[in-house]
Amino acid sequence: MLFQSQFYVLVFLPATALLYYALADSLRARQWTLIAASLVFYGWWDVRFVALPLAQITITWLLARAHEQNGRRVLLGMGVAINLLSLGIFKYSDFVVSTIETTTGVALPRANIILPIGISFFTFQLISYLVDRMRGHAPLYPFRPFALFVLLYPHLIAGPIVRHNELVPQFALDPCREGLWRRIGIGLLIFTIGFAKKVLLADPLGALADPLFADARLHALNLGDAWTAVLAFSFQLFLDFSAYTEMAIGSALIFGLVLPENFRRPYLAVNIREFWRRWHISLSNFLRDYLYIPLGGSRHGLWRYLLATMVTMGLCGLWHGAGWTFVAWGLWHGFGLAACHAWQRLGTPMPKLLGWTLTMLFVLIGWVVFRAATFPVAGSILMSLAGAGGLAGALHSVKLLMLAALVSALVPSAHEIIDGLKKPHPILATCGAALAVYCLLEVGQGAPVSFIYFQF
Repeated sequence: MLFQSQFYVLVFLPATALLYYALADSLRARQWTLIAASLVFYGWWDVRFVALPLAQITITWLLARAHEQNGRRVLLGMGVAINLLSLGIFKYSDFVVSTIETTTGVALPRANIILPIGISFFTFQLISYLVDRMRGHAPLYPFRPFALFVLLYPHLIAGPIVRHNELVPQFALDPCREGLWRRIGIGLLIFTIGFAKKVLLADPLGALADPLFADARLHALNLGDAWTAVLAFSFQLFLDFSAYTEMAIGSALIFGLVLPENFRRPYLAVNIREFWRRWHISLSNFLRDYLYIPLGGSRHGLWRYLLATMVTMGLCGLWHGAGWTFVAWGLWHGFGLAACHAWQRLGTPMPKLLGWTLTMLFVLIGWVVFRAATFPVAGSILMSLAGAGGLAGALHSVKLLMLAALVSALVPSAHEIIDGLKKPHPILATCGAALAVYCLLEVGQGAPVSFIYFQF
């Protein structure tokens, strides 16, 4: 099910919220309500895949329970291995086969496994819980709240990546506690902002970028086409992904639950380190705490820092997609983080405008590698950006690109709104309602477009 569909907005969300609050006095009943709603939401795409998250959740919980009883850490290690194996089979099996074929020249059969939606996200959440158990930082939760922590439908498909300690304690809070209508009002506002970003900006930007990247597979683009493609995709990716996050945070807030921040206007960053503190924040924090720091981080000298950074970002790229272009994108950002670290150690401040310009050029180059189908296509687009394909052509849809840039830079993030909006605003509420109606009418003109990270 898609957040921006009329069925979700007009039927599923209000029906689930009404039932949830009707059962608010019973902790057990309201938790089962959200679990059932989450299973319906997840199974809407293909009910056969509901078994996968249920199996991984059950196995993880049983192993954590066995560890609680006998203290054998190997059980938790088995849980991590099982979750990684599931992710590997579904997401990377054909990638491994393709790499072997390319290396050896021997044709091999492909599994052609359909990638279950959200597997990258709920697998990471289960792994984080098991690792926290190993560190003594996580209790053994009862099965029902543990299952809900993973299955809660707003974050299930595409994040944010939520940790157990950020969400499970909230389940015991009274949904009707003080601030009920403020939470619902702000939740609806944040949802509407994401709704508008997706329907009015991200989808048109995708329609602009996709044909140009397809053309780049056939011939070199001219200067105008190349810059249009790269700018359109860069704004599409941010607006689409942040739209999902905002619709997730807004939906959860309607149920009185606060999901963690995931984006904070990343295209305002003045260096790459700041970019990663603003971009996909929940993933950045996960990689820092469960990979970068265990690898040594910056505490054990320069070479250990470089190794930890490049391994972390290389795996970050692989997490984003089963392809060497994604790995290269991750390593590109690893190089950028290392270069930024080296510059900052010099103690020479860079002018903010220059820092922002260099950061955006660096990020745009990375998005070319991220989006291109192959390395030759990426190389061709990068050459076209520099004018190698000719200086002809002009930017397409300039008004759309300018509006996307303004929204990316000026519209506050979900948590900026939560922290800053202390009381209801009648004018803001009226404008938000009008915008929501407009988006509903707009999306009703055709089938809703999936989020970029929908099947991920």
